[in-house]
Amino acid sequence: MKKTTTYILIADGCHARILASSGPGGELKLVGKPYTAPNEKTRDLGVDRPGRAFESADGSRHAMEPRVDWHREEKRRFATRLAKMLDRQAERKTFDRLVLVAPPETLGMLRAAMGPAARARVTAEIAKDLTQVAGHDLHPHLEKALYAGAE
Repeated sequence: MKKTTTYILIADGCHARILASSGPGGELKLVGKPYTAPNEKTRDLGVDRPGRAFESADGSRHAMEPRVDWHREEKRRFATRLAKMLDRQAERKTFDRLVLVAPPETLGMLRAAMGPAARARVTAEIAKDLTQVAGHDLHPHLEKALYAGAE
């Protein structure tokens, strides 16, 4: 019988890594290399100062609200790239189960961008930022999600 392979995506807005587990007691192995999005300054992403507007009635000026939060937009793009990559892997049946570990905002972005193939394999979500936790220290954080419902 084939072992169940579980992928664990650990991500935040600009860092991610995928680990694989083949069952209870098994070690977590890094799949590929860690992913990093460029964390650029707002002025490099788009206009960093809000535009100015003149009141038509009395000629006074005021700042206009920016239309785009460029950092949030970059985080959304990063989450979309991760979700599309997971979709491709799910369609190839590279993994059987998927555990998502990310801060709540990033989890929402991943859910919104994920296609049906990867979404169907999600077995658990952990709303925490564990990107800075070393691989050998992850088991206590993941144990419940990893082995719930595993054969």
